[in-house]
Amino acid sequence: MRSRVRTAVRRVVKTIEAGDKEAAKAAFSALVPEIDRMATKGILPKNRAAHYKSQLNAKLRAMA
Repeated sequence: MRSRVRTAVRRVVKTIEAGDKEAAKAAFSALVPEIDRMATKGILPKNRAAHYKSQLNAKLRAMA
């Protein structure tokens, strides 16, 4: 499960760097439930899960 989230985070970052806003939004919306699931199961601390979501959302919103 942890590797699935890491892969999804990399996918979001890669699409943001590529400049494809629609693909980045889709990847981010697929990532959020995975992060939440890991935090609920205790695999990922809740604060770190919130940090990941916040930072990726900020990068997504900063896209022109």
